[in-house]
Amino acid sequence: MLRRLHPDQPESFAFTQANMAWAEGQISKYPAGRQASAVIPLLWRAQEQEGWLSRPAIEAVAEMLDMAYIRVLEVATFYFMFQLQPVGSVAHVQICGTTTCMICGAEDLMAVCKDKIAPKAHEVSADGKFSWEEVECLGSCANAPMAQIGKDYYEDLTAERLSEILDELAAGKVPVPGPQNGRYSSEPKGGPVVLTEHVEGRAEYNASVELATTIGDTVKRIDGTEVPLRTPWRDRSDEKGDAEPETHAPKLAEDVPADDTGVDKREAPVEPAAKVESPAEDEEVGTRPEALEGPREGGADDLKQIKGVGPKLEELCHSLGFFHFDQIANWSEDEVAWVDANLQGFKGRVTRDGWVDQAKVLSSGGETEFSGRAKKGDVSED
Repeated sequence: MLRRLHPDQPESFAFTQANMAWAEGQISKYPAGRQASAVIPLLWRAQEQEGWLSRPAIEAVAEMLDMAYIRVLEVATFYFMFQLQPVGSVAHVQICGTTTCMICGAEDLMAVCKDKIAPKAHEVSADGKFSWEEVECLGSCANAPMAQIGKDYYEDLTAERLSEILDELAAGKVPVPGPQNGRYSSEPKGGPVVLTEHVEGRAEYNASVELATTIGDTVKRIDGTEVPLRTPWRDRSDEKGDAEPETHAPKLAEDVPADDTGVDKREAPVEPAAKVESPAEDEEVGTRPEALEGPREGGADDLKQIKGVGPKLEELCHSLGFFHFDQIANWSEDEVAWVDANLQGFKGRVTRDGWVDQAKVLSSGGETEFSGRAKKGDVSED
């Protein structure tokens, strides 16, 4: 299925203060240079905040993670849980249309959606409250036909019951999710034939429905009022009292001797992530390369043609006075060591990705395999 961005886009996107704090906490879980691992949680949070993923939201997440826009767009378009168009303000209804549900009446459910919401999938209802779509198997075949509304499953549906559920939601009510025909969970319709001794005294709802009703957020989107993400590793301080970001790490117990073999088999603590310092002229490592106050006549080279350089890293290079391929091509080993040690949040990138060798080819007018693909837009820029 072809998934494209919606033609009508908002001008901008920004996380709320609470959601930004949550997003920063997610990013802090990963080592420097690996923050792209947080892309799915951040996209999901953006969708929860706005209801759908707009282009500005995708680009904002990309900039936070120093990823090329296309890389984040690839994630957003690959996973169907991300909505690329506006959805209903109250609920987005997903009707399962796979074999079991279709045999049991999914088409009737979709007819209700076409009648009460919009004639076509992914269209928002006239009152702006609902939208709908057909999806593939949601894994509740024993309770077919079913639909996911918000975060929960409504199972054993009939067209009449789905119509009632939509009316209840429109009125501000939250119908109890789970089976809608009196079944407790997914036992046979005639009643359970095994574990029958557990029928008496059971809770009012099965565990999934019980949790949904307890939390009370079946169709409520995350808005920052929930229990905040705990990041205790970010709150510790060093001896000077300065905030010291840390990664998760097991700590050695106090006064615990080695075992009988004489070898201490306790896991050593992971060193906390180094604090990012501003590049300094007197850095002990290596020699600072000659820098320019600005690009030469004709403008700066597109450093993103170097594999491993993204928009943020290109901007950092500019701030250090590096604008052209020939500057990088002429770096000595000592100069490479200095740059590697002074790339804020990207230490070691020059050596890891072989910038000098790439720059030598590019400065002579040649083209690397990566730069060729980059010009065509076939690769990311991070």
